[in-house]
Amino acid sequence: MSPARKCRGCRARPTGYRSAGIAPASTPAHVRGRPSPVAGCSFPVPSDQFFYDDDNADGRNGGLVAKESAGDNAAPLSISEISNLLKRTVEDRFGFVRLRGELSGVKRAASGHLYCALKDDKALIDGVMWKGGAQRLAFRPEDGIEVIATGKLTTYPGRSKYQIVIESMEIAGEGALLALLEKLRLRLAAEGLFAPERKRALPFLPQVIGVVTSPTGAVIRDILHRLADRFPSQVLVWPVLVQGEGAAKQIANAVRGFSDIQPGGPVPRPDLVIVARGGGSIEDLWSFNEEIVVRAVAESTIPVISAVGHETDTTLCDYAADRRAPTPTAAAEMAVPVRSEIASQIDELALRMRRCALRPVTLGRERLEARVQRLPKPDAILAGKAQKLDELSERLRRGLRDEAAAKREALNRVAGKLSLPLLRHRVQSCAKDLERAGLTPRLLTQRLAHARQGFAPSDRVLPQLDPRLPLQRGYALVKSAAGTALTSREAAQREGNLVIEFRDGELAVVAGEGAAPPAPPTSPAAPPPPRKAPPRPAPVTPRQDDLFGS
Repeated sequence: MSPARKCRGCRARPTGYRSAGIAPASTPAHVRGRPSPVAGCSFPVPSDQFFYDDDNADGRNGGLVAKESAGDNAAPLSISEISNLLKRTVEDRFGFVRLRGELSGVKRAASGHLYCALKDDKALIDGVMWKGGAQRLAFRPEDGIEVIATGKLTTYPGRSKYQIVIESMEIAGEGALLALLEKLRLRLAAEGLFAPERKRALPFLPQVIGVVTSPTGAVIRDILHRLADRFPSQVLVWPVLVQGEGAAKQIANAVRGFSDIQPGGPVPRPDLVIVARGGGSIEDLWSFNEEIVVRAVAESTIPVISAVGHETDTTLCDYAADRRAPTPTAAAEMAVPVRSEIASQIDELALRMRRCALRPVTLGRERLEARVQRLPKPDAILAGKAQKLDELSERLRRGLRDEAAAKREALNRVAGKLSLPLLRHRVQSCAKDLERAGLTPRLLTQRLAHARQGFAPSDRVLPQLDPRLPLQRGYALVKSAAGTALTSREAAQREGNLVIEFRDGELAVVAGEGAAPPAPPTSPAAPPPPRKAPPRPAPVTPRQDDLFGS
């Protein structure tokens, strides 16, 4: 197709207006309906070559459409131009809309933008939510959630696909229930009912287990069967409705009823409570989302396991309970351990305890045996010592014989020089020497007696000089507290604290004004007669033979 002929004036006009065949938006509608050449243009434009599709009265959302096929005088549009024209037409025609559909293909990009699709059973529309709006969502978009999205219809020029730019999104239908559920969850969480510090540990081996469920469903049979397989325990069933009108109140009353049972009563108090129900829709499980049930579970004085629905179902009762089980069967497995496993653990612990108890003995025996191996053999030790003893004994015998022989030989040599006449002559010679020196035994005895008589006066005087001798005659010795003897009344008054020593002991006294006046002086007592010295034995003059011991 040859390019359309254009005049110079037409070629000088803006491309958007020329190629689209329309004038700027400020021109009147009847002018925008047909292209007109500039002044002096010689190219005629047939009036019936184009028609204007004016769906609206003002023609704003219309577009130029060629009536005839290719080959007429219409200016061709580029792909970008028609895409932009369609984008503007869709945005001007619809503006903001509210769409209800199911989320599909939800994807959050690394930039934070949310991409998804809204669909029903017959159609699908792409959607995008920018990062700011996605961060303000009150729920987490997931596939399958029915929502009501509010946004602006537009097209993506790059691929000529229309989509909705979502400004806000809320849950619809069942999603509305989820929105209500989320609102209630946030409120109860703000009160601290779901706080982790409120969770209590489950008893290791509960003797009595309370079950809140329907008495006729498969749930109670599954729980009883599983408990019997693992560890048979006493089970108390509190029958309740698990859905429908009045179910929430019955469930709450059952949980509180178990908590109100007093220990030691006719009905045993449970150590653990299981709140259970089978699977179902959100409407079927709604009783376990009621505030009355959630508060009863949170306020229970007995640890609670919530086993409502299947693994994919989540209720507010699960948040308030101490533990959540995906199924009622799993709740029974959480409640009690396996008896055979406990028995095996006990046997293993007993074996380990026995090993630990015997290990020190075994190690001690091994160490002792190792040290015994390092010790020398007693026979070897005794053999060496016995050999040494034999050697020393032999040396001793030889030494004694040699010593005796040497002494005997020396004695024989001296014996030849010693004779009785010679010894008598030597004794007589020594006696004469002593007599010449005046050291005869009689003279020595006389000297000793004379010296002893010279000390006799001292023997009589020395006893009289004893300072404590007067104490025997009734006198007392006055001393200070330091033990210094006091000889005057003034000295005693200065000291104050005195010690008086008597014949049989000491007495502490205090000198003062209240003391007795001094006694008048008396004549000194006559000194006692001197004691006679005992008679001394007469000196015995030793004989000459006594000095030599003969």
